[in-house]
Amino acid sequence: MAEDVKPTRKNLMAIEDRIELSERGHDTLEQKRDGLIMEFMDILDQAQDIRSQVETDYETAQQKLDMARAMEGDVAVRGAAAALKEHPEITTQSKNIMGVVVPQIEASKVKKPLDERGYGLVGSSARIDETADAYEELIDSIILAAEVETAMKKMLEEIETTKRRVNALEFKLLPDLKQNQEYIEQKLEEQEREEIFRLKKIKAKKEEEEAEEEEIEADEREGATTASPKAD
Repeated sequence: MAEDVKPTRKNLMAIEDRIELSERGHDTLEQKRDGLIMEFMDILDQAQDIRSQVETDYETAQQKLDMARAMEGDVAVRGAAAALKEHPEITTQSKNIMGVVVPQIEASKVKKPLDERGYGLVGSSARIDETADAYEELIDSIILAAEVETAMKKMLEEIETTKRRVNALEFKLLPDLKQNQEYIEQKLEEQEREEIFRLKKIKAKKEEEEAEEEEIEADEREGATTASPKAD
């Protein structure tokens, strides 16, 4: 509260410095917030595109799987799936977007040539190969979706954090500091007026005393002149 602040010029200068620093911080955070929102909108567009891609790839993979089961039989399809020996490997790195660390996911051994799928060329069919291709495409899309969705979540969290800091400065800290500033300025003005009034009273009293002294001296001189004998 403003009443808790001691109204001194030193405190006034300190508050003015804090106001200036807070206003600069507020402007910086606003710029960061706006930049984050723009980056988030770009990532959101990517997320919407990749979601559509995942849905399309999933439908394609399911259609290929249903066709392979219908033509080759469920046992053959399950056998081809069970023959896979090397599973995809996921590695994560990080990248910085306006101070926000987001993951960068890389996958290896997702798409394999026919001779590395485990089920061999003999006994396989084009439908099983097409199904494997479709699911490899689906896995690629899911990995990319995971990267984009995680980045979007982290960006959104940072936007919310930055917005809270902007609001705290704009609606709490700066108003409180400016209220304190006004309170101190008002008190200092009151003190200055009181000091001026006090000095005027001192000056008036001094002038009154000087006038009284001058009057006494004049009376004494006049009395001395009256009492002195006249020359013959």
